[in-house]
Amino acid sequence: MLVKYWMNKEVITVEADASMQEADKKMRHYAVGFLPVMTKGKLVGVITDRDLSRASASKAKSLKPNELVYLLSGVRVGDIMTPAPITVRPDHTLEETAAQLLMNDISGAPVVDSAGHIVGTISQRELLLALTFLSGYGKQGLQLALQIEDRPGTIKEVTDVIRQYNGRLVSVLSSASRAPVGQRYLYIRTYDIDREQLPRLLEHLGSVATLLYMVDHRENKRVEFKKRREAA
Repeated sequence: MLVKYWMNKEVITVEADASMQEADKKMRHYAVGFLPVMTKGKLVGVITDRDLSRASASKAKSLKPNELVYLLSGVRVGDIMTPAPITVRPDHTLEETAAQLLMNDISGAPVVDSAGHIVGTISQRELLLALTFLSGYGKQGLQLALQIEDRPGTIKEVTDVIRQYNGRLVSVLSSASRAPVGQRYLYIRTYDIDREQLPRLLEHLGSVATLLYMVDHRENKRVEFKKRREAA
């Protein structure tokens, strides 16, 4: 999935010559953790709630509360912002974006087009929303985790079994990361399974894969069949 479909298009920015108090007020009002910093319509930096906290803490050590408020009103955003911020493109994938945020230990980033114009922002919140959507969490069905052989056709073998029991597939995710050699993990969300047929379905699945756990969101039931063994 691409950033342009999940980014926040309502871009809230702050000018570099604005005060810390103005930046703090904007973050609180719009419930955001960072603001792109602009000068004459050009992106010049980013200021985060952590920047504001650090700046306030450094000034608070030797000042009285009324003195602190007065002093902070004179601190400009440009004095404490992070210049040359990390940015992402609208055509970047969410996986690429998540990796950027993790590698740089940041909570979000401005989204800029090929001409360098800011067209949105994306943060951990949007990434989590996308993950929730991708996993089909809103469907109150079954979530199954299985360990399968890492060879062509094994995913189809599992999904074919689920279809035999009239299961409708919401999401199918698979990864060989941390799985034993020659194996991979498979995560399936499905619904419309007749709960009376569930024991037979699980037995049938166990004949083509190793069941790890099941979460029945409709019945709020959780069963762990086999402890997941991660590769060393």
